Amino acid sequence: MTNTTTGLFDGSTEKLEEINENLSVIQLKKGLSFGTDSYLVSAFARPVKKGVLADLGGGTGVISLLALARNKYRKAYCIEIQPYFASLAERNAKLNGLEQRLVSLNRDVRGISPADIGGEADCVITNPPYMPAGSGFRSASGEMDDARRENNGGIAAFTAAASLILKFGGYFYAVYLPSRMAELFSSMTACSIEPKRLVTVYPDRYSKPSLILVEGKKGAASGLVCSRPLMIYKDGTREYTPDMQKIYDDFCFDHLFQKPEKPL
Repeated sequence: MTNTTTGLFDGSTEKLEEINENLSVIQLKKGLSFGTDSYLVSAFARPVKKGVLADLGGGTGVISLLALARNKYRKAYCIEIQPYFASLAERNAKLNGLEQRLVSLNRDVRGISPADIGGEADCVITNPPYMPAGSGFRSASGEMDDARRENNGGIAAFTAAASLILKFGGYFYAVYLPSRMAELFSSMTACSIEPKRLVTVYPDRYSKPSLILVEGKKGAASGLVCSRPLMIYKDGTREYTPDMQKIYDDFCFDHLFQKPEKPL
């Protein structure tokens, strides 16, 4: 990682946030911040060490940066419709010394093609907008509103784009709301991306699920495997459960699909 931030960000509107021991990102002071959902979907993705990743709706580039820093892929294309965030992803790549491996594209996912990323991708990851366009109260910032709502295409558009640029047998990963699971699955299967693994995420064992993580494979036969539930925090605390801590330590979800060695 580079040690200088000179000229890379505006201290009056932007902030520098350290997200782990190896990565820092520039973010808006009054904007969406790096969250657990981005970390989880990046950790959930299987590595293809010589492969190419496409990050749809990549925002500040956090998912791509995390995956590249752990050498899950050789190269990543961060595709973001908002010019400001596309430039921010480019600056974040430079900040972390990954500018040779991360390409930021200011493009609408609805118009992306394999030619834009030098050929078909081995993996596509997305943390798409969760809320339908026009729902709820509008955000004060247009950038935040577009990041949260499907103003530039819903989940069907994101899965269609993923299918178009994925090679046959390539993997698709999404983090989404449990309440919209049916929409996600139907959009995937309509685009020949078969759901293969599912993780349901809970804040703790007494709360309702807050997220789902889905892995799909282009052109695969049907057959979905569900992990045991992922509880983020121990009851009544802000301390991570052993399962969550292992994800942070190993950047991998394999243990959730195995029988635990001892009671959690």
